[in-house]
Amino acid sequence: MIPLNPAPNLIQQVYDRILSAIVDHSLAPGDRIRQQELAEQLGVSRQPVSHALHLLHRQGLVVESGRKGFQVTPLDPARIRQLYEVRGALDGLAARLAAGHAGSDAAGRAAFADALAAGRAIDARTPLADLIALDVALHRALYRLSGNPAIEEMAAPQWPHMRRSMAAVLTDPDYRTRAWVEHAAIAERILAGDAAGAEAAARDHALAAGLTTEERLRSRQRAA
Repeated sequence: MIPLNPAPNLIQQVYDRILSAIVDHSLAPGDRIRQQELAEQLGVSRQPVSHALHLLHRQGLVVESGRKGFQVTPLDPARIRQLYEVRGALDGLAARLAAGHAGSDAAGRAAFADALAAGRAIDARTPLADLIALDVALHRALYRLSGNPAIEEMAAPQWPHMRRSMAAVLTDPDYRTRAWVEHAAIAERILAGDAAGAEAAARDHALAAGLTTEERLRSRQRAA
């Protein structure tokens, strides 16, 4: 047999590292990306960095800038709100279905409860990257509890964009507290089997989050 090429795994590792930097704004929206500098920081050649950047470009997370260069795609407040509107519909559907499955899917219910407990345990010292990861983990647990894998499949391509927009609001302690109180209210309805209440709560939470995020992003743009 022909030996396997380890390059794809290296490219994935480089992609994951750059994506993490974009999400937590270590690479901020609009930042110019210097491939040689990135390669040196990651201890790799420029080739896997170039491949990773082209994958990120395909997802709309970086845009071309200058001759064969890239920059982090600026955040568009209206576009982020639109993504939250779509997520509101998906989350509402997921919550309604999850309310119907919670009584019979013990493993899914436990995973959802664990994700909620982990998120409610955050404090002022929790790093931003962890805050974002915990929020995403709860929603993915919700999608799995819904019993409909198509929901997570449809949401997955947009999570990188959602994750980097979360940085605009999750640094606010008041918002973080309110978000997890709302998450708990959604979970209470789901675990009680209240399909209509769970759907409404999940949808309203996503729509409110979208409007808040849009306003924060616009405020930052005005202040820049």
